[in-house]
Amino acid sequence: MSKAYWVSTYRAVKNADKVAAYAKLAGPALSAAGGRFLARGAPSMVYELGLKERTVLIEFDSVAHATAAHDSPAYQLALDALGDGADRDIRIIEGL
Repeated sequence: MSKAYWVSTYRAVKNADKVAAYAKLAGPALSAAGGRFLARGAPSMVYELGLKERTVLIEFDSVAHATAAHDSPAYQLALDALGDGADRDIRIIEGL
């Protein structure tokens, strides 16, 4: 079974308070679901058409674990807290 990587980029933060409320709930929810935070923050460098937007990288044991973490009740509460506070792109990618 290959590891999986959750890649989240923040295209726009519309409400910093909502993002903070989300982060307070999301971090523990994803960690409890087996996620291991590998990186988060603004990129140190971008190339080609890269955008300098906040990025979060989380490792899971599998795509199924990452998907279950996203769909968990605890993470759904975090999404409710975020609401329309940010425009994001989340991808779950299977490792090699």
